[in-house]
Amino acid sequence: MHQASFFNISLNNILTAEHSILDKARIRLLYFGLWLAFIADLALIFTSFAQASTVNTIISGFTAVLLLGLFKYLTWRPDWRRISHVLLTMVTLLNLSNVYVLVQSVSLVTIQLILITVLFSFYMLGQSFGLFYSLVNIIPVLAFMVLEYYSSYIINFKPEKVDQSLTIVSVLSNFILIIFIHSHFYGAFLKNIKQLKQTSEKQKQLNVQMEVAIQKAEKSSQAKSEFLSTMSHEIRTPLNAVIGMSNLLMMSNPRLDQKENLEILKFSANNLLAIVNDVLDFNKIESGKLIFENVRFNMGELMHNICGAQIIKAIEKGLNFSLNVDSSLKYRTIIGDPTRLTQVIFNLVSNAIKFTEKGNVWVNVNCIQDRHNVLAIHFSVKDTGIGIDKDNLSTIFEPFAQESMSTTRQYGGTGLGLSIVKRLLELQGVSMYVDTKPGVGSEFSFNMEFTVPTDVEVKKPAEQLIPVLEHPKQEQLSGNFSDVRVLIAEDNPVNVMLMKKLLSKWDITPKFAENGALAVEMVQYGNFDIILMDLQMPVMNGFEAATEIRNLADNRKSNLPIIALTASALVDIREQVFSSGMNDYVSKPFKPDELKEKMLGLLAMA
Repeated sequence: MHQASFFNISLNNILTAEHSILDKARIRLLYFGLWLAFIADLALIFTSFAQASTVNTIISGFTAVLLLGLFKYLTWRPDWRRISHVLLTMVTLLNLSNVYVLVQSVSLVTIQLILITVLFSFYMLGQSFGLFYSLVNIIPVLAFMVLEYYSSYIINFKPEKVDQSLTIVSVLSNFILIIFIHSHFYGAFLKNIKQLKQTSEKQKQLNVQMEVAIQKAEKSSQAKSEFLSTMSHEIRTPLNAVIGMSNLLMMSNPRLDQKENLEILKFSANNLLAIVNDVLDFNKIESGKLIFENVRFNMGELMHNICGAQIIKAIEKGLNFSLNVDSSLKYRTIIGDPTRLTQVIFNLVSNAIKFTEKGNVWVNVNCIQDRHNVLAIHFSVKDTGIGIDKDNLSTIFEPFAQESMSTTRQYGGTGLGLSIVKRLLELQGVSMYVDTKPGVGSEFSFNMEFTVPTDVEVKKPAEQLIPVLEHPKQEQLSGNFSDVRVLIAEDNPVNVMLMKKLLSKWDITPKFAENGALAVEMVQYGNFDIILMDLQMPVMNGFEAATEIRNLADNRKSNLPIIALTASALVDIREQVFSSGMNDYVSKPFKPDELKEKMLGLLAMA
């Protein structure tokens, strides 16, 4: 509530922007109404004194003092509700004392005071108090009239004789107050309605502007996604060639010095790919279109697969790397999103290795609660690295931010890793906990719940689990492709050369189509066993070409396995691939073994 100086008498000092139009009208009514009532009361004092009416003079004098006190209180603390209650109580007592004691009759002044009470209480205090004060005034007066009708009302008090001049002054004063109250609030209501109309018109304009802004934001978001998709395709395409050619050269038994150069080339290309992937993953999360899967996976195998590649980096830096998976989880099948969990753990472990120059990196996975169909698991990644200053803990989770510029210069990176981790966990209702000390190390941990399948689980014997950490090597895929007829739809000449060289390692001589339309035509008039389909091509893109192939009259040709080769970053690329009829997809740059595995799987099912 606004407070003015105790000696304030100005109306402007008690009106604030926080007051509504009606509240300002109520305060103004009290401010001017108290003055009018005081002036009218002074007239009653002089009239009563001139007529030697002692009782009326005393009552009028007491009323004048009360009115002055309420005015002073209003200009100090504009508590219009409390003042209204005091005024209505005073008028009610005055009115009823006149009827039952002083005058002992219902006069025109009595009716006026009841009208003032009704108007004032409803306008100032609302319906509930308006009804209350109206009934408190009306019912006793009606009761008096009934008593007076059936038997003369007599008490041991001689009624005051009211002179006609005193009645005239009272009636005139009351009429002035009634007109003032009604006209004041009538003007306030009109002003309020006018303001509501103006507000409504402004709201309509704001709604129109908001719709335009939303449309612009949606177009901007779509443009951003399309831009990122295009840039992703443009960056991934040459990266596909760089990484692919590096793989081919490393498969050709290079000399030791050549192998070292190729490993550096491949490492740099993979780092660039990781940066691109971070930006694209962050865009997926921010767009709100990220969908979490619920598939079965083995926690022990997943953790070994995640850390299998990381242990090599740790060993190269001279770090001790330890993975500890709770024995109750090693052979346990659970339901969740292994892809997103991999992303979280991989980022945390990568950071731990990156920011640790010497010492240890520990990865712990412990079961903290095992209910009938729900497992609560605690994940922890701890290191003996540089640590984080407490004041910078909130900064490290912001996108494109690291603890300091010196950290960025020394260790590199986009600053998106922890931001992606935090958002992925938040989208699943999981909180990240950080325990860190500069120069000592950091521990990132979180608790996550997973559903346990209720059907019978077949546990793998211990000897079937390959201890990846102890023997980090890639499983070699086998398969004979010598008789497989492959059609590759690809318009980029570098990728064509890359695919030709790669498939020649598998004894495959593929056919090439430079656009989707030519691919459909070659399928119609040729014989193939599998199709590798690029998605962005001239004349007809990969989606349209796949749809056309699925609509061919020849069932054998319309059911050919199709694998999409995509460098696109669209959030819904997976859905688009499958909805167009393709069987699977591989993201560029792809790992040769990943493509080989998927080709073998589809050919075996054909």
